[in-house]
Amino acid sequence: MTGRTVRGLAPVLLAALALTGCSSGTDDGGGTGAEGKSSTAPATATAAPAAKAGGAVGAAGSGCELPVVFDLAEHWKPKAVAPVEADDPLAALSTQGPVHMVCEIDAKPAGHIGFLRVWQGRAGASATPRSVLEGFVKADENASKVAYREVTSGKTAVTEVTYTLHSEVMDESRPARAFAVATPDGPVVVHLGGLDATEHRGMLPAYELARGSVRLG
Repeated sequence: MTGRTVRGLAPVLLAALALTGCSSGTDDGGGTGAEGKSSTAPATATAAPAAKAGGAVGAAGSGCELPVVFDLAEHWKPKAVAPVEADDPLAALSTQGPVHMVCEIDAKPAGHIGFLRVWQGRAGASATPRSVLEGFVKADENASKVAYREVTSGKTAVTEVTYTLHSEVMDESRPARAFAVATPDGPVVVHLGGLDATEHRGMLPAYELARGSVRLG
């Protein structure tokens, strides 16, 4: 699908497609697929140049006040997501597994179709970042080829998941990735969404900048 064709799609369709998301990493030997089978991370194309930081998000006044802070790629725009009541028709789109959406970071000003989305779990939850990611991925029935790995960002322990998502609407599969950290205010998941595999690759540097700079707020 060309960029010109994509821009002709209805905004509602684009939002629904982007919400199915994206995530990355290499297998630590403990990854499981959606059916519980061991798998390896999907292959990725040649890496794009590292993203240039254009600020940070997470602190008061940054667009989204979060339990964590991380660097933003240049031109990406953060916006806080208001809580949605359980009986609201949009509730299913703002909750995935054990976490709910609290921030959207839009890539369109940087020339891409997609978002970095930040999700947060309940404060005081005893779940580990790994188990939170497992619940997050399991909530998407179209996920497969799931793999996890443990990394660090400075002194912050980070768990990352890579998987594949199949879009019924687009009739194609694409890579997906997310990372999670534990905070006193609840677990936080940062998830990369994109319209297709090409958009996902183009936005990877922004995701990697966020993962490599994340720290407790």
